[in-house]
Amino acid sequence: MGKLVKTSFKSNNHILAKRPIKLLHIDLFGPTKNKSLSGNRYVFVIVDDFIRYILVLFLKSKDETIYEFVKFSNKIDMDQMFKLFFFQFHHQTLFFM
Repeated sequence: MGKLVKTSFKSNNHILAKRPIKLLHIDLFGPTKNKSLSGNRYVFVIVDDFIRYILVLFLKSKDETIYEFVKFSNKIDMDQMFKLFFFQFHHQTLFFM
């Protein structure tokens, strides 16, 4: 039996956002099979499309997601240059702030 080789996606260097915090890619996955040393089983990822800043948070449960997102949003709102206006999860619901 031969080795299965998966080709990777083509690199996309096209940036859709015109400024930081304009477009965020957000994902939550879990529960993972194994717990982390601190007992976390979920991973919450936020990626800024403009500057490619990646924030990875490890959570014990899904319930912590909204709390962590609000905390992240409040940090952004402290800086007057950047304001989070709206966000979208998995092309489902559009939320306005």
